[in-house]
Amino acid sequence: MGTPEFAVASLDALVNAGCNIVGVITAPDKPAGRGMQLQQSAVKKYAVEHQLHVLQPEKLKNPQFLEELKALQADLQIVVAFRMLPEVVWNMPHMGTINVHGSLLPQYRGAAPINWAVINGEKETGVTTFKLKHEIDTGDILLQERFPIGDNETSGSVHDRMKEIGAQLLVKTVQGLAEGTLNETPQSDITHQTSDIKHAPKIFTDTCRIDWNKPVADIHNQIRGLSPFPGAFTQLEGKTFKIYQATKEEGNATETPGTVLTDKKTFLKFACADGYLNVKELQLEGKKRMLTEDFLRGYRFQE
Repeated sequence: MGTPEFAVASLDALVNAGCNIVGVITAPDKPAGRGMQLQQSAVKKYAVEHQLHVLQPEKLKNPQFLEELKALQADLQIVVAFRMLPEVVWNMPHMGTINVHGSLLPQYRGAAPINWAVINGEKETGVTTFKLKHEIDTGDILLQERFPIGDNETSGSVHDRMKEIGAQLLVKTVQGLAEGTLNETPQSDITHQTSDIKHAPKIFTDTCRIDWNKPVADIHNQIRGLSPFPGAFTQLEGKTFKIYQATKEEGNATETPGTVLTDKKTFLKFACADGYLNVKELQLEGKKRMLTEDFLRGYRFQE
């Protein structure tokens, strides 16, 4: 059960490992693009190419869907970047339902674990496979794998590494469950050992708005954590100005936070509470994404 590109890596790993995929459940086709043509999810495209049986329910409690799902007689259900499941679905297979989550649970439960780990300046993250139960992202842990986050890495690059690491961890998990060699660890065993549980709620517009009064390190992490999507933004001469890549200059800034400094040729930077943020890649409202040098070549600043 999955929808976006992130889930395709896991499905592909299972297919290549020789697992018998009796069905693929994904989102219904949706109109998108200028012509509003019906678009298939990344998971559906893969499933169709590999002649896998596809179900696309609008509602997961629909009696017809539940009958079709039951008829598949799956031993195990696997969820990767999909919707929240009702109990009647996740409790159906005799081996249960497992999820691949993009964090080291119990840290960063929620919808945007990759973004928040980078926004919060974490030096490492990881992937967790766990058994589904009632409360979201709280089930017993099966396996985890850690990996570092680079100082200038974006959530996009973490996502791309994580989907491959998660896919291999999933295969190990399925094999371990089949062989009966995995021990389940209740998350409560871990939460008792740490008082600082961080969460990963949905990203909203306010999360993306840059506050130049904050320390430059925090702003740098915010930009990395929201790149490439949805993108951290500020205002430049009255227009929305997204920043996708930047470097930080720590030290005392003499200008008011938010002041723009540029030679109009090679650099564009903003004053922060304790330094400057050098913009390297950006997008001005109504324009395409570009490097700072290309932007400065064509932009005329108001006097």
